[in-house]
Amino acid sequence: MYTRSDYRYKPRKSVIRMDPDCAICRAPATLACDCEAKGLEVAVRQAEARMMQSIYNDIRSWVRAHAQDYILEYFRLLTERRKTAHAAHLENITAHAYRYYHSQPHPNEIAAAQAQLKHGIDEDWKASVQRYPEVLEYFYSLVELTLPDDNEPAVKDPPLSALSGQRKANRRPGGGTPTVASGPSYAHEREALPRGRTPPSLEQRRTPGPPRDRRAYRPPPPPPTSYFPPY
Repeated sequence: MYTRSDYRYKPRKSVIRMDPDCAICRAPATLACDCEAKGLEVAVRQAEARMMQSIYNDIRSWVRAHAQDYILEYFRLLTERRKTAHAAHLENITAHAYRYYHSQPHPNEIAAAQAQLKHGIDEDWKASVQRYPEVLEYFYSLVELTLPDDNEPAVKDPPLSALSGQRKANRRPGGGTPTVASGPSYAHEREALPRGRTPPSLEQRRTPGPPRDRRAYRPPPPPPTSYFPPY
């Protein structure tokens, strides 16, 4: 037999849920305003500008310098070929005039050859400058920004106090103030541009540092399709 005391009523514990009001406009949580989401986006952009802008500037300067070096050297190779063809053309004109007329070529022929050379050099420069988009894209593809592993102590337990908002003692090995990123790292192991582009070889890529004399930079010769036949 069970006594009456065995059937005592046990009330359920009540669950109280209180969602906080919006931290920005103070509207109730039931309104589901987007003030906090927009505020987070603004905070992300501000933090990115503070922490990453200098890195972006370094990457942009590095890519720009290497792209300019490549384009200038590419143009030099094209003009050297064109000038060689022009010199051969002048020799043919001179030999022809001496053989048939025993005299120097007519000045109009020389002027026409010079005008043709100038027009060809202009076309070479235009063709070189039009390669900037693919050359810039190639050098940007060499840049690598690495993210820390999610299991690193600095990620799982950030050096920030959850109660006071003050920084804890630095927990990263090696000391120093922890940062979001230490700077760009460059991958020099890639050997070819995507989609059949023509990059400089590994020996011709510079490492980040002070600008050097552009004449010391030697990318590979242009592809056969860029060669202009002699006149």
